[in-house]
Amino acid sequence: METVEVNKFQALPLLSLNHVSLLCRSVWDSMRFYEEVLGFVPIKRPSSFKFNGAWLYNYGIGIHLIENPSMDDLDSIAEPQQINPKDNHISFQCTDVGLVLRRLEDMGMKYVTALVEDEGNKVEQVFFHDPDGYMVELCNCENIPIVPLSSCSFKPRLNSFIKSTPAKCGFMENAMMESLSMEMLNISF
Repeated sequence: METVEVNKFQALPLLSLNHVSLLCRSVWDSMRFYEEVLGFVPIKRPSSFKFNGAWLYNYGIGIHLIENPSMDDLDSIAEPQQINPKDNHISFQCTDVGLVLRRLEDMGMKYVTALVEDEGNKVEQVFFHDPDGYMVELCNCENIPIVPLSSCSFKPRLNSFIKSTPAKCGFMENAMMESLSMEMLNISF
């Protein structure tokens, strides 16, 4: 795999996202969610851990669940939150957003959809919560190409109060921050 340098800093020898670790009230409930809704599979977890948890894997990504029953003390997670696409979330690529919507409806899950457009490219997004209130996004983000800002005619605004024409690649800065699968594109930044 080739590492592409896109700025003055040398890239680290990173390969891909390995796992996401999440605190949960109930390992059992969270495992069921990630298995039934997202298709993850439980895998062996090191026996040296002295706390309740589980590891799941699929799509080249791991999810590590760590049980923390005292999470009920945290208001932000204990209370059902409004689904807000601009909040912290984990994003997964998918090939059929319609199928995702049908599955969520069949399971009676609440979700929010969004459509992102840039230069004729469209990305469909679906946002929903796991049992502990963590937001999950499923999208077809690969529809928007990854374009390094250095190749754009992007000119940062020096003063946010100055009205000017939006930069042509301004959206790409946000799109590049989305959770895209570098492994599928066979590049890394």
